[in-house]
Amino acid sequence: MTLNEFPELAERIAAVHRVDTDLEEAARAHLDDLTKPKGSLGRLEDIAARLYMISGAMTPLSVDPALVVVASGDHGVVEEGVSPFPQEVTGQMLRNILDGGAGISVLSRLNGMKMIVVDAGGAHDALSEDEYPKLRNLRLARGTANMARSCAMSPEHCVKALLYGMDTVRYAVEQGVRLVATGEMGIGNTTSATALFCALYGLEPEHVAGPGAGLNAAGVRHKAEVIRRALQLHHDVIEARDILGIASALGGYEIMVLAGVVLGAAESHIPVLVDGFISTSAYAVAHAFCPAVAEYSFLAHASAEPGYVLVMECMKQKPLLQLEFRLGEGTGCAAAFPLLRASAAIYNEMATFSGANVTGTVTQPVA
Repeated sequence: MTLNEFPELAERIAAVHRVDTDLEEAARAHLDDLTKPKGSLGRLEDIAARLYMISGAMTPLSVDPALVVVASGDHGVVEEGVSPFPQEVTGQMLRNILDGGAGISVLSRLNGMKMIVVDAGGAHDALSEDEYPKLRNLRLARGTANMARSCAMSPEHCVKALLYGMDTVRYAVEQGVRLVATGEMGIGNTTSATALFCALYGLEPEHVAGPGAGLNAAGVRHKAEVIRRALQLHHDVIEARDILGIASALGGYEIMVLAGVVLGAAESHIPVLVDGFISTSAYAVAHAFCPAVAEYSFLAHASAEPGYVLVMECMKQKPLLQLEFRLGEGTGCAAAFPLLRASAAIYNEMATFSGANVTGTVTQPVA
């Protein structure tokens, strides 16, 4: 089943426009005119230039208000013994996030970021949206099927999750949101993420699989073997470079919602912060569908998962932070968000040489 069999998704992806890279010259000219040595704010200037291009030259630049979309789901592949934690932890942590006690709850609150939590398909009983106003119950199923024995989900469910993520961003932008960020929670999702990276980039499971929530060395080896079985089972769609087929065979409901968030940010012309290992697999899926998403996306931090370095080499990307995080939930996005806020403030508020009584660069002697 191909993407063209789902016309709404196909048309919306096809309509995503690249940013106007010709705008970078104007952005750099303004940054170079700020009262500082040229380029002295390093990556903050790079971020500001990208925000300017994403905005379509609309100033002042703004990344507020920002919204973190935390998507949760469970994975049938845990039947293969790939996680040290049971699936009931997903529902328990979902409640903890909504009650305000999780890492992302604290960090998003600290940085003034809005948050919603999407239960995309947990094995637990549904929580009440009346009790938790930040909760959105998509619940496509009680977890995916076991990807090592069948497709993780149907193409129809995969597309529903992608469109849900895109629609979430579209609605948020209508409410004034200027930046979105991704976060996740789910038992077994590092296994799914690793399989997606291997399928999309031709990597070996033994080189990418890591401890996830705390596997020992033997557990990591077993995890890699399970992933290899899944890749062999779904060899046909991988060889055909059937992105929808790969996503359906190996993905997770929460990963597909977040892939939709990345696509939706590009569709709505706003920046998206991408969290660690699992969220980056969602970005990889979105990028495979639509390479233009790269121009709207910032990878928040370098995951401590050992395979992440190899994934970054394949993507030719450099995350904003290196803090040895491996929690997920969107915590890396919340930690990185102040950098984007700072970049916008520098662009908007610093005085310029041309407008202030400050002497700029002078001619230097020729050697």
